[in-house]
This record gives sequence, structure tokens and C-alpha cells, in this order.
Amino acid sequence: MKDQIVIADALHGEVRIHAACTTSLVEEARQHHHCMPTSIAALGRTMTVTAIMASDLKNQNERVQAVLNGKGPIGTVLAQADGAGNVKGFAANPNVYIVREDGHLAVGQGIGTNGTLTVTRDMGLKEPFTGTSALQSGEVGDDFAYYFAISEQVPSVVGVGVLVSQEGSVKASGGLIYQLLPKAGEEAIEYCEKVAKTQKPVSELIDEGKDLDEIIQMYFPDANILARRDVRFHCGCSKEHFMDSLVTLHDNDLKEMIEDGKGAEIVCQYCNTTYNFTVEELKEILERKHCVENR
Repeated sequence: MKDQIVIADALHGEVRIHAACTTSLVEEARQHHHCMPTSIAALGRTMTVTAIMASDLKNQNERVQAVLNGKGPIGTVLAQADGAGNVKGFAANPNVYIVREDGHLAVGQGIGTNGTLTVTRDMGLKEPFTGTSALQSGEVGDDFAYYFAISEQVPSVVGVGVLVSQEGSVKASGGLIYQLLPKAGEEAIEYCEKVAKTQKPVSELIDEGKDLDEIIQMYFPDANILARRDVRFHCGCSKEHFMDSLVTLHDNDLKEMIEDGKGAEIVCQYCNTTYNFTVEELKEILERKHCVENR
């Protein structure tokens, strides 16, 4: 199944549903960051929910960013997605592999619960909207559900998972989010509560070969498909981008790197790509900086 998000409504338009397959983009993130299983499960879950949130954006340049930091061994987990379906992210410590007693990856223990989930929506306005909520379990799905209820006042069920093979690669990754709309009645509320108690992990359903339409209709037979959005791992970094960043450094910092004679090395935190700048390039950057300042 290709990476995609399917958007639907059900129960006479009282429930909004998003189902996502993110297997390829999460596997690509794992390869870029050389992630161990618990780290990629945490990052993949966060990237999946962030991609789903961004699928409702109207403009391709609008963005959603989610940051979890529960003081666990994984440290900060950050994901960013835009309205064009581009998703990227990183886990501060990609080398975490913790397993619970039941054999499942201990994502909650890896992320921790002594911290917050912060979501920033950049809609191209003067100031982006930022909402923050306390982490509930570190399992990501619970934490986003609590965020939606507290910060956006939208009752939500968030199911998200990453299935990792014995070799460490991502076998399946996806998410299912259904949210009650303002006009939802008691029957819709009770129905969603019933579904939440019986639904299987989305990653397992994807691994079994079920497509997103099937997954939605398993739980909401009357679902009406509204839209489909392709998603992909895409960083968008470049040497030119980091050159612009170097221009903002203080003169003394640039001169120190030039005098050191080793040039500069910058590693993109989102995709782990390394960019090298020679001493001559640093001299050009310093000269460019002076030209801009003297205009």
C-alpha cells in the first residue's frame, strides 16, 4: 500500500475520520537517522499524527509541527508536515530499544511522561497558533487525544502504530483518528466509544494487507470518502539553505572557522545529510555578509 491519508465522514456527518498509511516514509526516516526500534516507533507515531493534522491544511505552504519531550531516554521527538504532504522529523536519541514485558516496544517509557506535547500550526498568518498539553502516557496516541480535547476542544480517538520487523526495518506504520464534530449526538458518542474499545492496531491491519478504505469501513460501514492525500518523507534542505544560516553568524565566529583552516560541517537534524563548507566558501560567506550589511 502506498503512503496516503484518506479523509471521510460517517454517522450522518457527525464524525470525521482520518486513516493513514505511512510505512514508506517512516522507514525512510529510520534509514536517515539509523533508528533503533523504540526510537523509530516513537518518531513514526509522531510523524503519522502530524501528517494527518497537516492533511486538512488549505495551503501547501502551511505547516504543522509537533514536539514531545517527556524526559525519557529518547529525548525530544519532533515532526513537521506541510499542506503538500511532505513530512520530516527526528528523535534526539535514535538509539533506544526498550521492550515491555508483553513483548511490545516500550514507547511510553522511551518518551517518558514528565513533560509536554506542543503543537504549532503555521497558517501563514502574522503569528502561528501554538497549543501545549501535558503528556499522559508517552505512547503518542493518548497524548494527542488529550491535546485535541484540551487545546482544540475536539473529542478524539487517536490510534497510531509502527510495526518493526525482527531485522529492525518498518513493516507497517499508520494511524486512525476519528473526531466528534460539534453537531454529534449521544448515539454517535456511544458508537465511537464502542469502536475505541474493539479496534485493532492500525499497523497490524496494514500489515495484514487491508487498505485504508477497508479499515475505515470496518468500523464505520456508512463512511463517505471525502478526500485522499499522498504523503512522503521530504526534508527540503540544501547547501544553499545552510549557507544562508551561516550568513547570520557573528563575524568572529566565521573568522574563527576560517582561521582554523578546517572549514565547517553542518548536519541537517531532519534527514542527517552532511554539508561541508571549505575555507574559501566561508570567506565568500563572510564577504557576502559584509555586502548585505553595507547596503
